[in-house]
Amino acid sequence: MELAYIPSPARGVLYLGPIPLRGYAFCIIIGVFVAVWLGNKRWVARGGRPGTVADIAVWAVPFGLVGGRLYHVITDYELYFSEGRDWVDAFKIWEGGLGIWGAIALGAVGAWIGCRRRGIPLPAWADAVAPGIAFAQAFGRWGNWFNQELYGRETHVPWALHITSSTDGRVPGYYHPTFLYESLWCIGVGFLVIWADRRFKLGHGRAFALYVAAYCVGRAWIEYMRVDDAHHILGLRLNDWTAIGVFLLAVIYIVLSSRQRPGREEVVEPGASETGTGADDPVDLGKATDKATDKATTDKATAVDKATDKPTDRGKNKNEDEGEDEDAEPSEKTANAAESAKKA
Repeated sequence: MELAYIPSPARGVLYLGPIPLRGYAFCIIIGVFVAVWLGNKRWVARGGRPGTVADIAVWAVPFGLVGGRLYHVITDYELYFSEGRDWVDAFKIWEGGLGIWGAIALGAVGAWIGCRRRGIPLPAWADAVAPGIAFAQAFGRWGNWFNQELYGRETHVPWALHITSSTDGRVPGYYHPTFLYESLWCIGVGFLVIWADRRFKLGHGRAFALYVAAYCVGRAWIEYMRVDDAHHILGLRLNDWTAIGVFLLAVIYIVLSSRQRPGREEVVEPGASETGTGADDPVDLGKATDKATDKATTDKATAVDKATDKPTDRGKNKNEDEGEDEDAEPSEKTANAAESAKKA
């Protein structure tokens, strides 16, 4: 008898009249909101406008959902196109099946379109949303719990996941809750990126690359524990090889970017600092303060000069007038003396 375990939900969908409320979909939606909220705070702190992250997410999220589904369908095509399967099921995204690799790849394309329309550098935007994406994945993994899927090997640890469903080849029992392992790992990755970004002032896409590299490390060992059907290459699951390849690319990018473009972008959104919307950025505040101080000093100096010039002009005019009187006074004395001499 098992004394402790993680129970699986009896069902992953509730009905509000004819409207289905699916736990998987709710987890994805909550994750998106968290990513946009945190990304917006980080974007404004970097000097961007509020709302820009959400505007670009309108492009990135739909592209990401399509990319995630495409990756899953392509890599597990036999679930939808083999004999006895219905290809229409490939469009039933609510039943689970989103590949993070495809979601990030095609989501980046959507983000690039949104950034290009706003004149914003994609790497800076990606740095802002990187930890939020990790937290979004942490929420999204709980959708697998609602669907009783993507669990690991059989185990009897106190935190084992109790699978009760027997559909699609499942065998009821107690298994490693790999969805929980990955959820906790993603939370750690999110905080790692936040800390590293504050400590090292990561820029030009390096915060996003750090998120990718750190996630791949966790995904590799978690993927190794899973027992669901997957394609294998040289004894490793396909997603393990994907994680290794993406990890190497992320590390190479961090190294090369640090050498070619050190530091962080000073301006992430053109015109944002001029309108004062990026007031949380210490760099922009310093520039604005310096400009205000210089202007006040200049205005004060101009006022002093004007005030000083007026008395000087009056003094000068007075001296000139007095000089003219003094010059005229001897002439009057000479004329009076001559007139007195005539009378005498």
